[in-house]
Amino acid sequence: MTKPAGILRLIAPPADVNDVHDFVEVELNRHPDLNDMDRMTFTTALIELASNVIQHADTGLGVSCTLTVRVEEDSMTAQLSDSAEDGGIKLVAHGLPEDDLAESGRGIAFIQALVDDLHYTRIGDRNLWIITKKRSPAPPSNVRGL
Repeated sequence: MTKPAGILRLIAPPADVNDVHDFVEVELNRHPDLNDMDRMTFTTALIELASNVIQHADTGLGVSCTLTVRVEEDSMTAQLSDSAEDGGIKLVAHGLPEDDLAESGRGIAFIQALVDDLHYTRIGDRNLWIITKKRSPAPPSNVRGL
C-alpha cells in the first residue's frame, strides 16, 4: 500500500536548503525498504534542485516553495513548485554546457545524471519541477546458501 505524499511548504529566506534536507530525510525514513544508493542519489538530486531554486530564484523578496515527495513501490518522485519569475528555462538532453569554463548549467546536468527524469514547466505564476527516480529491485527476501 502506498503511503501518502509528504508535503513541505516554505519561504526562503528564512527557510533554506537545510529545511529541505531534514524534510526529505524524514520522508525517506518512512520507507525502510529503500535501497541506500537510491536514497542517496534521489536526495542529492533533490537537494541540488532545491538549492538552485532557493539561490537563484530569490530576487530580494524571497521565494515560496511547495515540495511534495512520494515513494511508490517502483519509483520516487518529488515535485517542487516555486514562486520565482519565469526564467525561460528549457531543459535539454543530458550533458554539461559546451563551454568547459561555464559556471551555469552544471546543476541541471548533475540532477539529470542522478535521476531517471527531470521535468520543468511553467503553470500560471509558478515553476514546477518534477524529478523521478526508479527504485532498484529489492533483493530476494529468502536467499538460501548452497
